[in-house]
Amino acid sequence: MKALVEFCSSNVSSYTKPVVDALENDPEIDVDVMEYGCLGHCGECYMQPFALVNGDYVGAEDHEELLVKIKQKLREDEENWEKDFPF
Repeated sequence: MKALVEFCSSNVSSYTKPVVDALENDPEIDVDVMEYGCLGHCGECYMQPFALVNGDYVGAEDHEELLVKIKQKLREDEENWEKDFPF
């Protein structure tokens, strides 16, 4: 399963551009990074950095913390996937 991390373009311009760049340039992470005009989290969008990781909301106080939380969520999702589909 290839992971999907989605960003709101308004949030990217305000908070998360360094996170997008870090995910796209990390050779150890196999993830699709997508940016959309709106992800439907408008209140959160203007308050703090966030992303949707495999459809789940992940928010943080700053972009450094967001990157850490995204990587943690990606690891957790991969571990759960391997438990459910141990082929």
